[in-house]
Amino acid sequence: MTFGPGALRGDGVGVVDHRLARRALIDEYRRGRLARHQVCDAHPELVRAARTIGRQTNSVCPICGDAKLVLVTYAFGPRLPAHGRCITATRELHDLNRRAEQYQAYVVEVCPECSWHHLLRMLPLGGRPARRSGTG
Repeated sequence: MTFGPGALRGDGVGVVDHRLARRALIDEYRRGRLARHQVCDAHPELVRAARTIGRQTNSVCPICGDAKLVLVTYAFGPRLPAHGRCITATRELHDLNRRAEQYQAYVVEVCPECSWHHLLRMLPLGGRPARRSGTG
């Protein structure tokens, strides 16, 4: 499951978008300057996540042209595994965003057929001041 900047803070502050780098990489591949094995090298666990829990898009893979791309979101930060946590539900992302600790979410597009992958954006999560419970 994936999420956009508006689903988190609404202001887009701190979001790093990698679409220009994506476009440049695809252009280099199409010009023949990069081989397919150089751009279709997703880790098997990323491909597995794309096949089982990712969110399919309407975009066709820019490399193989056969499959629809899938978006997978990972979160990293305090008290999460060192390898991050794959976000499977919107609720998980919102829960992390409410915490005082700071986290980072990474949205990756993946082709489950040819193993193309590219980091689309990074989103800040958390860093919220602790709320007081009860009324004063």
